Amino acid sequence: MTLKVLNLYAGIGGNRKLWKNVEVTAVEINPSIAKIYQDFFPDDIVVVCDAHKYLLEHYQEFDFIWSSPPCPTHSRFNTLLVNGKGFKPRFPDMKLYEEIIFLKTFFTGKWVVENVKSYYDPLIKPFEDGRHYYWSNFFIDNVTKDVIIRNKKGFADLQTKMKLRNVFIKDWHGYKGDKRTILNNMVAPSAGKYVFDCAFKTKQVTLL
Repeated sequence: MTLKVLNLYAGIGGNRKLWKNVEVTAVEINPSIAKIYQDFFPDDIVVVCDAHKYLLEHYQEFDFIWSSPPCPTHSRFNTLLVNGKGFKPRFPDMKLYEEIIFLKTFFTGKWVVENVKSYYDPLIKPFEDGRHYYWSNFFIDNVTKDVIIRNKKGFADLQTKMKLRNVFIKDWHGYKGDKRTILNNMVAPSAGKYVFDCAFKTKQVTLL
């Protein structure tokens, strides 16, 4: 069975790399990054637009939805930088919770929203993995244990990051932007596969 998947805020597709038997529509607002994604996954449909708006207009067309909204306004770096020269506090972008509530209420398929661990207590309880949160309507557990090595502080080891860069991003296809940021924002392919597999186990506890 082929599943129709919506991959929002897709980046270069780290989370999608190991998915099988899927028809994927990827939404990425940055045309240069979307081009890299399309080069890696030529059979996927790639849409360059606002992922938040696309979700609202097209959610009913899919069996599974993965969303990774931008994380800078939620990250713990906000509190680390607040005393830094020239840094001003900012409101967290609440589109993150808009999508969680929307999917929970209106979407009948399986879904997951991924983001970094926030500097505030999450307003809706997520599954936790190292420095990441996952909200979903299915059970997710032991992501860190099963798919990626982390150091004592919970961050992915530099060696693991280097392997991701060297194995997954062999060719940047002429992209001239901030490659390190793209890599740091990318969900590890093994984590993407683990979460995807959790969604379609035969015995699942529906949560949220």
